[in-house]
Amino acid sequence: MTDAAFPIERLKKRAEFLAAAKARAVARGAVLVQARDRADGTDLVRLGFTATKRVGGAVVRNRAKRRLREAARALVPTLGRAGHDYVFIARGSVTTRPWPALLDDVKSALISLAAEKDRRPAGAAAAPPA
Repeated sequence: MTDAAFPIERLKKRAEFLAAAKARAVARGAVLVQARDRADGTDLVRLGFTATKRVGGAVVRNRAKRRLREAARALVPTLGRAGHDYVFIARGSVTTRPWPALLDDVKSALISLAAEKDRRPAGAAAAPPA
């Protein structure tokens, strides 16, 4: 994950995931992506991955997170925004979805989040999640 023009790290603490949960979110196909602008002046991008028990047992959840990590590794360096935290949440079909379709889901979500940030006037608060 080091091909990007900005450094990329992982989210590890629960508080970081909860902060991202209050930010913008976009669901596309087999993935839900939450994005939070940290506004701390750094170029660091942080990524987190999660899969609930609804997705399946431990083996299935781990497979889902591995697939999301690989999709993020491929797409965040080009579509991610510096200074943001991203949380990728696996949905039920993430392990069975064809790889090109999963990449399209993640790409579409990242593009939508970036476009939403560009549309919003400066100083306006993010809309609460539905």
